[in-house]
Order: sequence, then C-alpha cells, then structure tokens
Amino acid sequence: MPLTLRQIRKNCELARAAFARTRSEHFALGAFNLDNQETLLAVAKAAHAKKAPVLVEVSQNEVEAIGLDNVRDLVENYKAQFGLEMYINLDHSPTVEAAIDGIEAGYECIHIDISQAKHEAARDEIIAGTKEVVEAAKLTGALVEAEERYFLGSSNLHTETIDYEQVKKTMTKPEEAADFVKQTGIDTFAAQVGNLHGLYPVPKILNLELLAKIREAIDCNISLHGGSGTPPHYFEQAVKIGVSKVNINSDIRVAYRRTLERELAENKTEYAVVKLMGDVIAEVQKVVESKIDIFSSAGKAQPDT
Repeated sequence: MPLTLRQIRKNCELARAAFARTRSEHFALGAFNLDNQETLLAVAKAAHAKKAPVLVEVSQNEVEAIGLDNVRDLVENYKAQFGLEMYINLDHSPTVEAAIDGIEAGYECIHIDISQAKHEAARDEIIAGTKEVVEAAKLTGALVEAEERYFLGSSNLHTETIDYEQVKKTMTKPEEAADFVKQTGIDTFAAQVGNLHGLYPVPKILNLELLAKIREAIDCNISLHGGSGTPPHYFEQAVKIGVSKVNINSDIRVAYRRTLERELAENKTEYAVVKLMGDVIAEVQKVVESKIDIFSSAGKAQPDT
C-alpha cells in the first residue's frame, strides 16, 4: 500500500534526526546496496541483531529490475516485521528526473549524481541539476546528497591494482567542497579522500587528514562511497572525524555470489534455488554486522514505535 505524503514526511523527519544523531553520538549509518529481496532480508536481520539504524539503497540498475515502489513496500514490510529503524537511499541517481521519481516514491535520501550518466559533466551543470533536486525534495523533506565530480571505480571485483596517483587527482578540495555545498544547499556531501568503488587486490588508503579539513570546511553531513575493501581503522577514525554515512556494496556482492556458487556446486540436483539461499543470506548478514560494528552504530537504533 502506498504511503501517504504525511507518512513520507514523517519518515524523512526521522531520517534527518538519525543523521543528526550520527554527529552527536559519533557513529555512521551503513548504507547497504540491495540486489534483491534476499540481500534486503540479510540487512534487516543484521540491523535487528545489532539494534542498529541502517540505510538500504538501490541504484538505477536495481530500480529497473525491482521497481521504486516495490523497494519501498518491501522495506516497510521488513521494518514492521523486525521493528527496524531503516531508511532508503536512491544511490547515484543519474538524472534530475530519476531523482524526483525517488522523492515522489517516498525515499528518505536521494543521491543525485549528474556525473554518473555524463562523466565529464561540467561543475556548473552538476550544480544546476543538484539545485533542482534540492528544490524538489522540499515536497517531502528528503535529504539530498551529491558529489562534485565523477567517482572512480565500479561496484565489482577488480583484478587491476589501484592507480593511487590518479585517485589523488580526484580528491576533494575543502574550499571547493564548501563552495559546492553553499551553492547547492545539499544535506550530505560525498567526499573523495582516496575511497573508490569496488574491491581491489590491494587495500584502499584514505587521507584522514584531508577528511578532517573537509569536515572543518562544511557544516552538512559527509558520506564516504566505495567503502568495500577498506581497512577498518580508516572508518573507525572517520566516524570520530564526523562522517555520517558509509556505502557498502561490493563486499556484499562478493559474499553473496561466492556463497551461492558454493551452494550450487554442492547441491547439483536441487533446482529449487530458494532452498539454497539460507547460507547466502547468513553470509551477507555477517558482512553487514561486521560493518555495523566498524561504524559504531550497534545499539543506536530508535525505531518509530
């Protein structure tokens, strides 16, 4: 059943309060990408076990596969079943129109990423599109997130090593971040401090000194994309610096696929795949619980009862 505008606005108020708590209580919200219902169930079980507030998110591919409204309904069902504090983020929405669809579907968080569809988009173009989404989000009070430029990597298992010199070229400049936030009015700024999408054969290296300077330069929330494959101590320090949201995708996908491949190999005569999903869900749940611990969000849930 669709949510009323009043219910959507209430959820957005609660999401804003959750982001505010991350700053005052020194934790980060894990933002976990969904490929399907099994992934959502694993995140829900982890959030319930850890009593943690979480974001679940879908990007354009998942939106096309599952449907904006279907994701909303599934999340509402699991929130009620487990008594969760769970919000939805539309991740890397490539156009203003797609972002507005997410707002109207009742998503509490909207990430507008003009550079996703147009990697070489000019800064003025990114700012203009972001401002449109910020204005549209006033309908529900959804939080709007954006980034200044194209974010490196892809949510996959990479075989190449990280080109650290190339990564350095795209890192956020604090003064530019401050100008971007001022011009757009966004709620959350996606910082680039050495983080990039995907899993690599070498660990990622985050520039925490730069992150601290960005924190000093802007007042809004800070998110870190590309959280998979990052040594935990970086996020433990990032939370102390004041990061409010960390995105996790590839770690989940790798756990899901490797476990499913094992189950298929060990059960060659079983064609009811649903019977093989128990261990898959359990392994993804373990990944999510480990991230919740790293982000210090265990025990921080305040479900709307």
